[in-house]
Amino acid sequence: MAEHSGTRKHPKRTSSVLVVLAALARAFRWLLMRAAATLDGGFGTPDAAAGLGTGRFGQYTLHEKIGEGGMGVVFRATHALLGRPAAVKLLAGGHGSREQLARFEREAELTSRLSHPNTVAVYDFGRTAAGTPFYAMEYLDGLDLQSLVELHGPQDARRVAHLLAQLAGALAEAHGMGLVHRDVKPANVMLCERGGSHDVVKVLDFGLTKELGVSAENDGAEDDRVIGTPLYLPPEAILSPERVDARSDLYAVGALGYFLLTGEPPFVGGSLAEVCAQHLHAAPVPPSRRGIRNVPPGLEALLLRCLAKSPEQRPESAAALRAALLELAARWTEAAARVWWAQHGCVESHRSPRLLESTSRVAQAPTLLPALAG
Repeated sequence: MAEHSGTRKHPKRTSSVLVVLAALARAFRWLLMRAAATLDGGFGTPDAAAGLGTGRFGQYTLHEKIGEGGMGVVFRATHALLGRPAAVKLLAGGHGSREQLARFEREAELTSRLSHPNTVAVYDFGRTAAGTPFYAMEYLDGLDLQSLVELHGPQDARRVAHLLAQLAGALAEAHGMGLVHRDVKPANVMLCERGGSHDVVKVLDFGLTKELGVSAENDGAEDDRVIGTPLYLPPEAILSPERVDARSDLYAVGALGYFLLTGEPPFVGGSLAEVCAQHLHAAPVPPSRRGIRNVPPGLEALLLRCLAKSPEQRPESAAALRAALLELAARWTEAAARVWWAQHGCVESHRSPRLLESTSRVAQAPTLLPALAG
């Protein structure tokens, strides 16, 4: 009886010990969660992870959302320790489908292999604590080439050659590594001020990139599907997608240059079928016959050569195309570029949400056509 009474003398002490142990368990669990988030590059708070909201994100502080597309969400961000601006891209909808996940991871992995100054740089890649894939890339102030023409009209031929030479240089590196972009278009090329230089090109969106010599089963893409943007598709991408190679990108460069020079793609139409038929069978109207003045014959001939139906008739490589363009671009100087940027400002308000990839399979293309049908 006495022993039983003794066990009831310290109920408060037992309760206090349990409270302390529970508090320590909660603290330990919280520390484990934070450590996992940091190691994984994840969000610092569950709310941010669930809603992809702003806040601390591993080593990055997320600010406002600057773009959203069918596959990704992009935030303006700052590296917490370095203070370096960045753009953090996350897979929309969390984990996404297997194809989306594979494409997203391939985009980050393939882009990180490239070091050309005219290719957007990838800094980091990982998953959030919730498992959402993300990667951090350099933050670009400026506007894409689609917006450049929409806002400021057809461009000076000297400038067109200057911009295309940079684009060709970025593609030459990718092609040399066995990579084909497959979605070269104005919206995927940014124009920036960078490191004190003006008119710096940055190539974006390697999400549709094909590795030559790698089967569709292994590279995350399906080569039997038509991939790319209809207004810039080479004929072989329509007829035989498996035949797409580095020269297919050169066709798109020619179509992009034509757009910069004239304000319109080389082929437009009222339907997807009409546009594709023109890529296959129609000859583009030379820019000089469309009322465009002061078009150097050499530039016009080079663009039309890029737009040849047969890949064998196009320039032999992106490096060869770059060399030809550099000769034509010699008269576009840094001083001329500086004058343009001084007149038009740093177009911050026009920074394009196209920093995202754009889902651009042919099946979704008709939404692009009405405004261009004329």
